[in-house]
Amino acid sequence: MNIYDMLKILVDRQGSDLHIIAGAQPTFRVNGNLEAIENTPRLTPEQTVALINPLLNNEQRDYVELHKEIDFGYQFGDDGRFRVNVYHANGALAAALRLIPRKIRSIDELKLPDILHQFTAYKQGLVLVTGPTGEGKSTTLAAIIDEINQQRSEHILTIEDPIEFVLESKRSIVSQREMNQDTQDWGLALRSAMREDPDVVLVGEIRDYETIASAITVAETGHLVFTTLHTNTASQTMDRMIDVFPSNQQGQIRQQLAGSIKAVVSQRLVPTIDGAQTVVAEVLIANSAIKNLIRESKTHLMENVIQTSSADGMILMENSLVDKVRQGVVSKEVARDFSFRPDIFDQLMEGR
Repeated sequence: MNIYDMLKILVDRQGSDLHIIAGAQPTFRVNGNLEAIENTPRLTPEQTVALINPLLNNEQRDYVELHKEIDFGYQFGDDGRFRVNVYHANGALAAALRLIPRKIRSIDELKLPDILHQFTAYKQGLVLVTGPTGEGKSTTLAAIIDEINQQRSEHILTIEDPIEFVLESKRSIVSQREMNQDTQDWGLALRSAMREDPDVVLVGEIRDYETIASAITVAETGHLVFTTLHTNTASQTMDRMIDVFPSNQQGQIRQQLAGSIKAVVSQRLVPTIDGAQTVVAEVLIANSAIKNLIRESKTHLMENVIQTSSADGMILMENSLVDKVRQGVVSKEVARDFSFRPDIFDQLMEGR
């Protein structure tokens, strides 16, 4: 079985990932669970090279030889696109391939909170989608950006590593830039963005203080910026963005962030009773109370504002989970495991 056979099976099974690692069988992830591919051997280092090399062009092979790892997008004919990470483990070549669906699903199809439609009408500011790797952040952002693309006449600029969902220009025009192919530096790409006349900017991920500072600046200067962070709650997200800066700059960053932040969506993919997965989300909308908490370094109080601001579209993660339990979609035990605040989850389940 070659790599193309494996990718075809993964697509047909509607799986999400393929892992190629020496010493293990080739392994799929389906509905969040790892499954070794039947009737395949534990791979030798030579076999991992033979499986992975067809995915790489000569330039990419040279890059892996030098840097030991690489991220890139791989178009698998008409069946789909993959985000590929090739790396070394235990001295042997390895790879993780994530399937990117061909069709960009809408906010409604993903069963995301209705308030996310409001994000597509924002004219400027910073919107963050947060959560661990593999929790659907890119899929959520693609749904929001595609709705803007369909409804508004804008210039949408994306900076990604690699490009995941390929966006076709609809009512908007779209420029997609890939790291190491179209640009070499996140901070430079963001600074250059302001000279490329964008209305909407998508940054695949903000990883350091320079990128965070650039994203805030772009949002402050009249652009709508979407990006992701690997954080849990909204308060953790604000703290992470501020704490990466030297202490003598944090006061200024608090002021800038309070002025530019529009919303934070913290999401998880939760196993359902029928063996699939569903999205649950916490949503923060940056009203005046939230902005004041950021300015005053009182982000730990954001949870209270979210709880009391459902009329503004805010949703606590625990409310989302309780709704899924009461709808018969997720078991109580699984929902509690995924809650950020188990004590609040218990209170909500008891109707308190």
